[in-house]
Amino acid sequence: MGFDVTRVRALYPALSDGHAWLDAAAGTQVPQTVIDAIAGAYRYGIGNTHGAFAASARSDAIVAEARAAVADLVGGEAAGVVFGPNMTTLTYRFAATLAGTWAEGDEVVVSRLDHDANVRPWVQAAEHAGAVVKYADIVVPSGELPAEQYRRLVTERTRLVAVTAASNVLGTIPDVAGIAATAHEAGALVYVDGVHATPHGPVDMAALGADFYATSAYKWSGPHIGAVIAAPDLLASLRPDKLASSPDEVPDRFETGTLPFADLAGVAAAVEHLAALDPESTGSRRARILASMSAVAAYEQAELAHLLKGLAALGPVRLVGSPLRRTATAYFTVEGHTPRRVAEHLATRRINVWDGHCYAWEPTKALGIRDTGSAVRAGLVHYNDRAEVERLLEALDELTA
Repeated sequence: MGFDVTRVRALYPALSDGHAWLDAAAGTQVPQTVIDAIAGAYRYGIGNTHGAFAASARSDAIVAEARAAVADLVGGEAAGVVFGPNMTTLTYRFAATLAGTWAEGDEVVVSRLDHDANVRPWVQAAEHAGAVVKYADIVVPSGELPAEQYRRLVTERTRLVAVTAASNVLGTIPDVAGIAATAHEAGALVYVDGVHATPHGPVDMAALGADFYATSAYKWSGPHIGAVIAAPDLLASLRPDKLASSPDEVPDRFETGTLPFADLAGVAAAVEHLAALDPESTGSRRARILASMSAVAAYEQAELAHLLKGLAALGPVRLVGSPLRRTATAYFTVEGHTPRRVAEHLATRRINVWDGHCYAWEPTKALGIRDTGSAVRAGLVHYNDRAEVERLLEALDELTA
C-alpha cells in the first residue's frame, strides 16, 4: 500500500472544514488518536508523579512512555529526553546552564540560517558569560549554509555550535553532520534545532552528530510540548538552576514545575501516529518510524516539486531561496502585493498560509527582506494533498492576473 494521503487525511478531524491547511510549518493539526489520548488521561484521572496512589502511577507511566516515544522518534535515549513548554524556553534553559561553564574569551558559533530561538538564547548567554559570538553566513540568494566555513569559525576556544537541521522558512537542509564533525574535532558541543526538520523525514541524532537535539511535538501532529534530547551522561554533567526540593535525577532536574501529563499522553500518541503512516512498516517502533518517515519524505518531495514548478510558472511570484536540499516549504513574494495582502487574499479562498519573518530573524535580514514585510510561507506536511497545492496555485494566479 505504501503512503496513502487519503487514508492519512481521514485521521485528522480539523481537515474536514474545507480549508487548505498549508500552515504546518507554524504548527500542525492533530489526529483523533492524539485527541483521544489527551482526553483519556483526564477521563481516567491523573495526579502528580511519584505518589503512592493509582492516579499518580498513571502519570508516572505517561511520562515514561512519552520519553520512550520521543527517544524512538529521534534515535536517542529515553533517560535523556527533557520536556518543556516549547523549544524556545528549553533552549534558553540550556543556554543559561551551559553558559555557566564558559569563561571570558570562549566562543559560540551560531548561524544566519536559524530560527531566532536557536540564535538569541546563545547570543544573550554568551554576552552574560563574556564569550565571543561568531556567525556562520548563508549564501545569498540561494540560502545555503556552507559547512566549509566552520573550519574557519571553530577554534580550540569554541564551546558550542548551534545549527538548524532545516530552515523554517527556506527549507534548507544543511550538512549538519559535517558541521558537527568540525565542532567535535575542536571539543565543542553541538546543539541542533530539529523543530522544522523532524516532521519531514527520519531523524537520527547520532548520525547528525547532535549532542543536543531540540524538537516540538506540535510540529509533528502532537500537542504544544517541546523536548531536548541528549545523552544521559552529558545531562548528568550539567547543573541547571532548580528548586532545592525538586528532583536531582536526570532528566528531571532540567524540568521546572509540574509536567503537563495529559499532553504528554498526546506526545506518545503522536509518535505512534507517525510510526503508522506507512501501514506496511513492521518491527520495533523505531523501525516503523524510520520506514514511515522515509515514505513521508518521498511523498512530500513529490508534492514540493509540483508546488515549486507551479510557482515558477507564475511570473509575478518570486521564490525566496533555492537550496539544493530542502523540506517541503516554499517562501515567496508576489510583485505588487505585500505578504500580508497575499495571505489575506488566500484566506478569503480558505487557504491557510503564514506571512512575515516567521522568527527567521537572521536569514530574512541576510536576504534583504526582513524590513519589507518578509514573505509568504506555504508549508506542506504528510496530510497535505495535491488538491490543496492546486488550490494555492490557482488562488495566486487569480491574484496576479
